[in-house]
Amino acid sequence: MTTETIEVNARNYRWMSRPVVVVCVDGCEPAYLDAAVAAGVAPYLARMMKTGANLLADCVVPSFTNPNNLSIVTGAPPAVHGICGNYFFDRELGEEVMMNDPKYLRAGTVLAAFADAGAKVAVVTAKDKLRKLLGNHMKGICFSSEKADQVTLVENGIDNVLDLVRMPVPSVYSAELSEFVFAAGVKLMETRRPDLMYLSTTDYVQHKAAPGSAAANSFYAMMDRYLAQLDELGATIVLTADHGMNDKHDSDGKPNVIYLQDVLDGWYGVDKARVILPITDPYVVHHGALGSFATVYAPDEATAAQWILRIKEVPGMESVLSRAEAAKRFELPPDRIGDIVVVSERNTVIGTSASRHDLSALEVPLRSHGGVSEQRVPLICNRPVNGIASSRRLRNFDALDLALNHAQ
Repeated sequence: MTTETIEVNARNYRWMSRPVVVVCVDGCEPAYLDAAVAAGVAPYLARMMKTGANLLADCVVPSFTNPNNLSIVTGAPPAVHGICGNYFFDRELGEEVMMNDPKYLRAGTVLAAFADAGAKVAVVTAKDKLRKLLGNHMKGICFSSEKADQVTLVENGIDNVLDLVRMPVPSVYSAELSEFVFAAGVKLMETRRPDLMYLSTTDYVQHKAAPGSAAANSFYAMMDRYLAQLDELGATIVLTADHGMNDKHDSDGKPNVIYLQDVLDGWYGVDKARVILPITDPYVVHHGALGSFATVYAPDEATAAQWILRIKEVPGMESVLSRAEAAKRFELPPDRIGDIVVVSERNTVIGTSASRHDLSALEVPLRSHGGVSEQRVPLICNRPVNGIASSRRLRNFDALDLALNHAQ
C-alpha cells in the first residue's frame, strides 16, 4: 500500500519515488568533510556537495548521540520525543538511569509510520544502545554492528547478517564498527532494496582524530566509497550528523575539566547537589564521560536560583540556565533535565567529581561534544532541493523532510 503523504509529529512527508537513505555520521563536524574533499580523498562527497545540496544545520542541544538520533527519526526536538540525553536522574525512582529504553520515548518515528503504511524500512546502527529506540514499533530490519552476530528474524527482521556483509563483528572501539554500517547498508540496498533506510555510525574516530588528520581522512575516504555505491544503486541520500566535535584540552594536551560536583560540594557541603552528565553511556573509553553539557538537581527552586548566580562565575562556563529557561531555549522536556542546566565553553568539559572519572584510557588529547559549540552540522543531499526558504533555520532533524519533500 502506498499513500500520498504521511503525517508524523505534526509534519507531512511525501511517499518516496525512489529509495531514500538518511545517514547520521556521528561527530561529523563540517570541517571533516571539507578537509577530506580538499585532500582529494572523498571524490563522491565533493560531487554530492557541488551538484546536490550543501547546507549547514543545527543539531539538538545537548549535542549528544541519543537526543539527536531520535530527533532525526522523529523529525522533532526532545520536547516532543522525550529523549534528552543518554542518561538522566529519574526523580520518581530516585536513581540515575540510562535513557536507552523505548519506554522513555514519547513520540512515534517517521520510520515506523512508513513501515506501517507498507514501506520496506531498514535501520543499521553502530552501537546497540540505539537500536531499540530507533526501531521502536517499527516493522522491518533493525540491527547494530556491535551485535551483528546475534541477529534473528524475530528480533531484527533479518538473519545471517555476517554472511550478507562478509565482515567479522568489529570492536566497539574501532572505525570498522562504522564501516560495517555502510557495508551493510549497501548490501541491503543490493539485496532487499528498502524504500527507506537509516544508517547511524559511531564517533570513535572523531573523538581521537581532528579534521584533516590521516586517520580522519581515511575514515571519510572509506565512507565516500560506500556512499558512491548507494548513489549508483539509485538512492536519494541525505547526510547529516548528531553533533560536531571539538578539542577539549589545553596546549599541553591536558583536559580542560570543570569538576562541578566537587565545586558544589566545596561550596555547600556533600549531598546537597547532584550533578548529572547526560553524555554518560557504557562506552566511555574515548571521552571519559566528559562533555560540555550537564544538569544539576538542587533541593528547591530558591536554592537553584542562588546556585545559578554563583555557577555563572566559574571560569569556562558559557551559559547557566534554570530548568524553564533551558527547556525553552533548547526545546527539552522540563521533567527530565534537572533544576539547572550548565553548558561549558568550546574547549572545556564538565565532570562530576575528579575521583569518578577514569581518564587513563585516553590515548590522545580529549575531544568531545555536548555544548552549543558542537551544534553546527552538515546537511547535504546528493540531489538539488527545492522549496527551502533561505530564512529557515535548518536542523539536523529536517533530514527526512529534505529527502522526502524537497529533493529533486
